[in-house]
Amino acid sequence: MNQVIQRIARLNEIGISLSAERDTNIVCDKILKGAMELTNADGGSLYRMSDDRQTLDFVIVATHSLNIHMGGTSGVDINFPPIQLYVEAKPNLNMVVSCAVHEDRTINIPDAYDAEGFDFSGTRKFDEKTGYRTQSILTVPMKNHEGEIIGVLQLINAKDETGITKEFSAEERDLAESLASQAAVALTNNRLIEEQRELFEAFIKLIAGAIDEKSPYTGGHCRRLPELTMMIADACNNSDIGVLKNFTMKQEDCYELRIAGWLHDCGKVTTPEYVVDKATKLETIYDRIHTVDTRFEVLKRDAKIEMLEQKLLRTREDIDADTSDLELAYEKRIQQLDDDRDFIRVSNIGGEFMDDTLQQRVRDISRYRLFNSDNVEENLLSDDEVKNMIVQRGTLNDEEREVINNHIVMTIKMLGELPFPKHLKNVPEYAGGHHERMDGKGYPLGLTREQLSIPARMMGIADIFEALTSSDRPYKKGKKLSECLRILGFMKKDGHIDPDIFDVFIKEKVYMRYAEDFLPKEQIDDIDESKIPGYES
Repeated sequence: MNQVIQRIARLNEIGISLSAERDTNIVCDKILKGAMELTNADGGSLYRMSDDRQTLDFVIVATHSLNIHMGGTSGVDINFPPIQLYVEAKPNLNMVVSCAVHEDRTINIPDAYDAEGFDFSGTRKFDEKTGYRTQSILTVPMKNHEGEIIGVLQLINAKDETGITKEFSAEERDLAESLASQAAVALTNNRLIEEQRELFEAFIKLIAGAIDEKSPYTGGHCRRLPELTMMIADACNNSDIGVLKNFTMKQEDCYELRIAGWLHDCGKVTTPEYVVDKATKLETIYDRIHTVDTRFEVLKRDAKIEMLEQKLLRTREDIDADTSDLELAYEKRIQQLDDDRDFIRVSNIGGEFMDDTLQQRVRDISRYRLFNSDNVEENLLSDDEVKNMIVQRGTLNDEEREVINNHIVMTIKMLGELPFPKHLKNVPEYAGGHHERMDGKGYPLGLTREQLSIPARMMGIADIFEALTSSDRPYKKGKKLSECLRILGFMKKDGHIDPDIFDVFIKEKVYMRYAEDFLPKEQIDDIDESKIPGYES
């Protein structure tokens, strides 16, 4: 009686252990190991129903006396072919495991060599090869909470107290069936969790892909940033310098950060395309530079008309009057207009910085006067065109920049409304902090380094470095790797990025790992780390 109570207690312990485990391979190992322990079996196998329900696939095979452990967590592949559930479109009742499925019953065989109706030729060959003697077999279908068979548990050679092989008893059969029932629930729960995880990841990648597809100029950013973030996280996790020396990230922490990486720009679904895709300073629904070109042609036409009128006036009194000064002044005027037009064209493209002198030249050019189609005199450039033309960096004016920046506000808002489970509770903070600065001058919340988690700071560096190296922005080509590191170094000195993470980024050569995976060869140049601002090896 005490042995029965002990077995039932052990069954409960195994059941609790199965429900707490999330690694399917470990669950499967525990199922077979627990079943063999409860029935004192020498060996056994665990089979999983294939997705098309046509075969039973081996998951684990174990035999104590032969020291065999294949599949599961063993790292040893199982080379046995799957068990066919149907032969020539008819149920396969010759194999004991497939018969147990079709007849939905436990099959208890005292001696395989004496059993009738089943094909044990493969078992006999195995025995001949190994010197083993397969005798008692207990085969139990595993059914989930919906009564659907999801696999089969098979146990081999029950042993008595003296180690002699015997038939599986009714008690051992009941224990095996109870464990098989609990095991099926555990495997089903794990499968459901895995399917939900796969759906969740597919959904967030779908969002990220939609954002990348939204604009040809940011395509790939949402895909590249998670990869770079995880490279940085791996380097920081293994760092032995600075405050990161004691920093560690578990597997679940890394998963949480990766999810945040995929979702970091989800707020861009609300950003208008005309802002995201603004390739030049004068672009709206079309590039207004072409209209400005036409105005310059009007100015040149007016200059020619003025010159001809002056020549006509002078030659009326003296047909041989010298007009070379008028022609020279005209040519000089045309040259000036051509130079100014070229300057406006170049300025329209945008760049990294437009100084005060260049901005003033735009204002001076804008004051050229001409008559429009309504015969109303006006400036060459409107106030709105001037405002756009003197944008210092990139192509966006202040209002458009605010629209772009608002994506992070929307990201925080959108993620804040999602009921993230406990293991993903930090996703909004990680994703929402990648535009903050260490000195508190970032946006949208103006958080300081102390207020930001280390993973959020990692993502901040990843976002900046990806943008610097990107070759698909509308106003610039991809920079050389050395120039990107130089700019990043100045950002460290200016309190923009985390200094410790930056040092690890350089020391562990994360930049080169990323470059080799994502940058074209022409962007990768020689790096002299001693010349990177703010970095001391």
